[in-house]
Amino acid sequence: MILLDIAIGGCVIALLIAALRIIRGPTPADRVVAADLLTFSVVGLIALIGTRLAREGTFDLVLIATLVSFLSAISLARALSRGRR
Repeated sequence: MILLDIAIGGCVIALLIAALRIIRGPTPADRVVAADLLTFSVVGLIALIGTRLAREGTFDLVLIATLVSFLSAISLARALSRGRR
C-alpha cells in the first residue's frame, strides 16, 4: 500500500506540473502536450485510487477516461494544425 501512496503522490505532482505548463506555456503546442499529460495523470490517478480502495468499477472508469483522453488528444492536435493533414 505504501507504493500505491507514493505512485498517487507522483501522479499528483505530474498533475500540478502539467497545470503549470498549461498556464505558462509559451506556445500552443506546449499547452497541448501539457493537456495530454494532464489527462494521462488523471487516468493514472483514477486507476491508482481505484486499486487502493479496491473498487470494482475502476476498470470501467479507466476505460472511459482513456477513450475520452484519446479523442481529446486527436481533437487538440487537429485544432493546433488548423485542420491540415
